[in-house]
Amino acid sequence: MEFVVIIPARYASTRLPGKPLADICGKPMVQHVYEKACLSGASKVVIATDHQKVFDEVSRFTRDVVMTREDHQSGTERLAEVVDSLKLNSDTIVVNVQGDEPLLAPENVSQVASLLNDSRAPMATLSVAIEEQDEVFNPNAVKVVSDINKNALYFSRASIPFDRNAMMTKGSELHLAPFQRHVGIYAYRAGFIKQYIELSTSPLEVLESLEQLRVLYHGFNIKIEQAHVTPHAGVDTPEDLEKVIAYLKSSNA
Repeated sequence: MEFVVIIPARYASTRLPGKPLADICGKPMVQHVYEKACLSGASKVVIATDHQKVFDEVSRFTRDVVMTREDHQSGTERLAEVVDSLKLNSDTIVVNVQGDEPLLAPENVSQVASLLNDSRAPMATLSVAIEEQDEVFNPNAVKVVSDINKNALYFSRASIPFDRNAMMTKGSELHLAPFQRHVGIYAYRAGFIKQYIELSTSPLEVLESLEQLRVLYHGFNIKIEQAHVTPHAGVDTPEDLEKVIAYLKSSNA
């Protein structure tokens, strides 16, 4: 199985400016992500940035870096530009890995790629089991339900599936086994990335503020499977950054 990893690394961040270059134990965050992705078995790992500082820093440890436009409205648009610049075949499997996940599990990258390798679906992603009841009702935790063939049926910020007996009977215990939280790692066929940005916006994605619903709305399959390794949280804030640094220091102690 061959696949390419693309790591978007935008410089601008409201809560953590210059996030890709944040120092983590002597290396910029994006380098940690790159090195983890290289362990996934990918045939190529490319970093895509919109800022010269990031480009220059990344060039110190790899030649596989491309400069993209600053005016993209979504990460998928940026991905499409990179696919064009690399002249990837339309059937090439592309895994989009976020540049703010320095604790990325390489096993999950290869897993999501293999979901496409074993099917003709244009897109794949992962989930994890929900283990805390509060997460079921947390709108920031995106829930997903799937069918017997590992096709996603729906993604929602609401508590899906709806446990009718537990939620409508006072004092009943909510059983967590059916609940899955979506993990934001995606694999695409390169040709579908360009097709996706041409699809019309769906009313469902607007209501839920979830771009992946556009794919289901237009009748395409998204393969999904529970992640082999439970992912660590990404870095959005200075506090997140400190937690990652502390974790790596304790792991290497």
